[in-house]
Amino acid sequence: MSKIVILGAGHVGSLCALQLAASGIAREIVLIDILEEKAASQAKDVADATAFMPRQTVVRVGDYQDMDDADILVNAVGVSRKPGQTRLDLLDVTIDIMDQVIEKMKKTRFQGIIISISNPCDVVANYFRVHYEYPANKIFGTGTSLDTARLRRTISEMAGVDMKSITCYAMGEHGDSSIVPTAQIRIGGESLERLQEMNPERFAHITREILEERTHQIGMEIVIGKGSTEFGIGTALADLCKAVVYDEHRVFPVSTLLQGEYGQEGLMAGVPAIIGKNGVEMILELPLTETEKEDFAASCTVIRTYNQKAEDRKNTK
Repeated sequence: MSKIVILGAGHVGSLCALQLAASGIAREIVLIDILEEKAASQAKDVADATAFMPRQTVVRVGDYQDMDDADILVNAVGVSRKPGQTRLDLLDVTIDIMDQVIEKMKKTRFQGIIISISNPCDVVANYFRVHYEYPANKIFGTGTSLDTARLRRTISEMAGVDMKSITCYAMGEHGDSSIVPTAQIRIGGESLERLQEMNPERFAHITREILEERTHQIGMEIVIGKGSTEFGIGTALADLCKAVVYDEHRVFPVSTLLQGEYGQEGLMAGVPAIIGKNGVEMILELPLTETEKEDFAASCTVIRTYNQKAEDRKNTK
């Protein structure tokens, strides 16, 4: 049973608290927000919900000293994007908040695992890692986990196959430059390419172009329709925490530091990795086609460009 601290008590942070409480993996969940009254109200609301859950969890508002003995820190600070905005458009406001967060965290004794959700996810996670000076394996972003969920759902709907029978990954930026390695898509253990040969009527219309377009657009469709996304990412976060708490050694597409993998160095991007109690145990290098390698490199260039913009913003303050 773990203690999990969530920074940010907005749509995403509060939904993470609810999903974590429902999962039963935490003895205590602490919400921290600059709007303390809001965080306290969110905590009370989630605490009420635990009365109907199989396992009781303490859910409360707290402060940065609660990080001293926390096992996991969830970074969910920032603002929701608006219709027409990309995740990258949120860079300035989120980096400004992160500077305040890092300054306060350096006064704590936190030694646990950090999972960052805040957008732009890859850039914020990398900024957090660099300026908090934290071991690379112990800090990672949710990365392309949600992109992958949307990809699986798209394939499921197009192929008429249950999502649980589909294995696939979106990679690169958590955003509009992410890529879909179609050669790595498996349905019931069989490759999509082979299934397209066996049954073109059912599978031939599932193309990389369509899959990437849907993966990129679904999030904005949700934002336009309801103003924010929270359920998917909150559930993905809870699943990642479960892999850490129970040392599951499961593979997730997370944003983690690349040190030569996929030909990339010194930035965090979404790639499949084994997650356990120590965070990122190993990055899996999938075989990519030459086109996929070029597109992945292009996605990493987007991330690298915004990493530099984050540093420039900090240096001009």
